[in-house]
Amino acid sequence: MRRRVAFLFLGETLLIPHLFPIVEALAGLDPGLPIDLWVATSVHEDLLTRWTAEFRSVRIRRAPGFRTVRASDGRNPPLPPKLPILLRLVPYLLRTPVAVCAEQTSLWIPRVLPWLPTRFVKTSHGVGSMSARDDRRRMAAFHTLVPSEQERRTYLDRGMAPERIIATGYVKAAFRQRTPAKALFADERPILLYTPHWQAHRSSWPAWGRAVVEQLGAQRDWNVILAPHQRLVETAPEVREVLAGVSGLPHVHVDLDSFAMVDGSYTAVADLYLGDTSSQLIEYLVRPRPALFLDPAGRDWRADPGYAMWAAGEVVTDLADLAPAIARAPERHAGFLAAQTRTAADAVGDTSGAGAGRAAEEILRVLAMA
Repeated sequence: MRRRVAFLFLGETLLIPHLFPIVEALAGLDPGLPIDLWVATSVHEDLLTRWTAEFRSVRIRRAPGFRTVRASDGRNPPLPPKLPILLRLVPYLLRTPVAVCAEQTSLWIPRVLPWLPTRFVKTSHGVGSMSARDDRRRMAAFHTLVPSEQERRTYLDRGMAPERIIATGYVKAAFRQRTPAKALFADERPILLYTPHWQAHRSSWPAWGRAVVEQLGAQRDWNVILAPHQRLVETAPEVREVLAGVSGLPHVHVDLDSFAMVDGSYTAVADLYLGDTSSQLIEYLVRPRPALFLDPAGRDWRADPGYAMWAAGEVVTDLADLAPAIARAPERHAGFLAAQTRTAADAVGDTSGAGAGRAAEEILRVLAMA
């Protein structure tokens, strides 16, 4: 097969910052290497075309089933069905030694077609104690790239061969195309970011979401960014109506669609994180700051390793205590600083941005084996 690498940008735009820094690093390490970026929609195409103009060997390719959508500003688009896209991609991948993806769905190809000569490299996007690691498709990847040694150990414990799981550092730390987010509000106040998870069993939204939004809209001590997980609207369509009720307030910024939701802009600018189990917390804790967690179910979370991240801040189990908890979070932060530092370091390892380069080097190593 001809020397070539394919990157699969077939999922939500939230995956782009976990993949694109590797594209940049790979194009820099091996400027003559043909790199195909397979895209599912015109939103992906517009963003990646803008960022790859300087790389002559990088080509944007429309995946079979490509969808043209009206949005051209990075808003998360409706995606075409992924399994038909993957099936129709197989003839193209037969001529490609290495394919790189950031989600499990693409790993159906090597799982169902293990004879395919293409070697799949899977890079992480979700991190932290709640990440799903038991999906059997993950075992079909030729190599898996994770951010930290702790994360690597979780896969070794599940039986993955040591030579197939590599800790690189946090790739998204190298993403340079963030949306400026500092000028969102007219008045200078500290900024609170509320990011409930999209899966109901992990999220504070079903039980408390509406009430939390009402409280945040009614208070005036904080500027508020309401930017829940990108997929929450799919599972809880009432989110748009609830957030629309406060979107006109001068101290509230609502975002359910833009690329800023997923590129790290809001976690970078926030002074207080309010959420539940989203991996955005780990991204936020790379620079430790106050955090609060919402637990409507009153879980025995200290006995569950899946909730280890909640050691990084106060856990609110009574909605009546939310406002006082927000008020005291800055002064109590020092008591959580050590846990925050440990949580971030364990989950994402090196956050200098060097992870993208290490991932690119690993891809070249896999390419040399093909």
